[in-house]
Amino acid sequence: MAKTNFQYEKRQRELEKKRKAEEKAQRKLDAKNRPPTEQSADEAGFETAESDLTTPD
Repeated sequence: MAKTNFQYEKRQRELEKKRKAEEKAQRKLDAKNRPPTEQSADEAGFETAESDLTTPD
């Protein structure tokens, strides 16, 4: 019976963690560098949806 190659599996897990960390860092960088017009549009859309729920009838 063949032995399991634990080093290979560990290396694959490490590579996956590294890839996910790089993707997260890229998303944060993209959000930071996004133009202010897009950010204000996102915030305004959120505020309108929230204010619709809190307005008294």
